[in-house]
Amino acid sequence: MQAIIVGCGRVGVLLAHLLEHDGHQVTIIDKLPTAFRNLGTGFRGRTITGFGFDRDVLREAGIERADAFAAVTSGDNSNFVAASVARDTFRVPIVVARIYDPQREQIYRRLGIRTISSTAWGAHKIKRLMLNSELHGTQELGHGEVQVMEARVSSAVAGRKVRDLVYDGAVNVFALVREGQAFIPAPNVVLQEGDILHLSVATDAVDKIEGLIG
Repeated sequence: MQAIIVGCGRVGVLLAHLLEHDGHQVTIIDKLPTAFRNLGTGFRGRTITGFGFDRDVLREAGIERADAFAAVTSGDNSNFVAASVARDTFRVPIVVARIYDPQREQIYRRLGIRTISSTAWGAHKIKRLMLNSELHGTQELGHGEVQVMEARVSSAVAGRKVRDLVYDGAVNVFALVREGQAFIPAPNVVLQEGDILHLSVATDAVDKIEGLIG
């Protein structure tokens, strides 16, 4: 895969190294040439100095052949403009933008841009840790409409059946791990303390399942 990253801060550097480690070809763009020092000497991809929404800079980066594009600078507006150009002008198949303002998330997604909100994700994660929640998210699907979540069954939930946690179109238990053995549970399986549940949850139903498990 040929990937382009805009922004050579901490997230951009980590993402570049992760993609390169997996064998992908990576080009990273930043307006400051000094930012590329963050990559260290082990980075083998390309670096280009310029603005991530500049079409000439993007062409130099090979965007016309790119399979994926991520805008992860420290500015929401810059990320949105760069992602929009990648998607609308160059038709990059996969476009992701990092955002800080969660209120913009739905707007971007309606425009077909996948988003990662470190602010919203971090706040929810911290809240669950503060409340000692047994539930945490592991992955977002699509444009964030569905969450893949993992939950440890506490003593308060033990004794209930899988079907008690299932809501049609909103919550599904697709796997259960008990004493290290994974299986697909039938609706009448009785939960035991220490079981690990893997769930698919509609994003707007997360609070509901938190109330049952968390």
